[in-house]
Amino acid sequence: MSNPSLPRAFILTGSLLAVCRAPRYLAELRERGLRVLLITSENWRAEAERVAGDPGHPLATVEDIAFVDGGVRREGSLLAGPVAAALAWRRRYEITGAYAVGETMVEPTGLIADALGVPGPGLRASRVCRSKYLQRWYLPEFSPRVAFAGDDLGEVTFPAVVKPSGRHSSSGVVTVADAEELRVALSAYEEQETVLVEEKVTGPEYSVESLVQHGKVIFASVTRKDTNDRDGKHFVELAHTVPSDHPAVTELLLDANHRVLDRLDVRDGITHAEWRVTAEGRAVLMEIAARPPGDGLCSLYELATGRPLETEVLRIALGEHSDYPAPRRHTRQVYLEHPEGVLEDVVVDWPGVPVEWVGEAGVWEQPEPLPADAPAALRAVHVHAERGAVLGPITCSEDRSVTFLVDAPTADALDEVTERVRSAITIRTTPAPAEEAAR
Repeated sequence: MSNPSLPRAFILTGSLLAVCRAPRYLAELRERGLRVLLITSENWRAEAERVAGDPGHPLATVEDIAFVDGGVRREGSLLAGPVAAALAWRRRYEITGAYAVGETMVEPTGLIADALGVPGPGLRASRVCRSKYLQRWYLPEFSPRVAFAGDDLGEVTFPAVVKPSGRHSSSGVVTVADAEELRVALSAYEEQETVLVEEKVTGPEYSVESLVQHGKVIFASVTRKDTNDRDGKHFVELAHTVPSDHPAVTELLLDANHRVLDRLDVRDGITHAEWRVTAEGRAVLMEIAARPPGDGLCSLYELATGRPLETEVLRIALGEHSDYPAPRRHTRQVYLEHPEGVLEDVVVDWPGVPVEWVGEAGVWEQPEPLPADAPAALRAVHVHAERGAVLGPITCSEDRSVTFLVDAPTADALDEVTERVRSAITIRTTPAPAEEAAR
């Protein structure tokens, strides 16, 4: 029940990394006169305290932060803390909405939104989108063959992929070639983790980003991915192309994605679904998330369409009318494979474009969208590691260090500028001490 005597507030949830890379959420909520309440992991307390005295930092506008215990490796451990924080805030504020910016808080945020009667993905979507094994249960027609670690694995076909169900950012996902590699891989997970063993699906990777309001898809677009799994055991994304430059599979993926959203009864919000398309033309769902896409995909959508995606996400979360245009420009984010060693410097030979050292949870400055027919351009170069960091193999998303954004009027021009930028960036490292290299 509305209480006009209380200040109006909005709950954001997720890691500080996700929040700081998308400061528009904070700015737009402030423009609406809403207090911002943030729920994040206890792991981010030190970073929040470090920037607390900086009036120019986005977190300076946050009314209150609740740091909660728990983690993705222990299923259900991130439920109690967020609910407790929301209970305390409900006594002090009129809460007008709740929204998960990042992956880890999707389920508790869905529960909070449901109890408050504000727009959200819905209970089924909020729960299933945080569990790979529930996705296999609800969506068998789009799933790879799967077994649970601990079951009889005698019928597993190799190569296979081992996945911890609750993690994100490709953490812990590896390919195994035979039963012995499978045994070794399974021994590396924590006892309480639910681990899946799936057939390895080969084929190019894509994602579909969808805006859903009142249970209807109001926007959907396909992104093409490049990953590092062709020559290795891991599945880390190294490039995103918006919109996809493989139009032959676009309708296949949009149709499959629509059916998935219907099956999960997604009500209000944004979804990010990752797919592979086999040589036989089958769309196989790797996973689906009920939150915005990660990395720089929101930036890419703004460069491609000319309008920020975050604005529409907030409108949906606040029950306001939302719409979003189709892309009219081609955009790409690339993560560079780095030389291993101690990071000394990153330089770019490109007029007018500096290297931005944003750190792990630094603020991303969003480039202004260009006219649809503007020449191809390098829009940003970001370094996510600190000088002196030890760069090792890229086994999960957190291992990536340097990225750039480009856009162009055509797909061919986008490919051309991508290769020119690759040649213009130098990542300088020195050999790491033996004890550091061995970690």
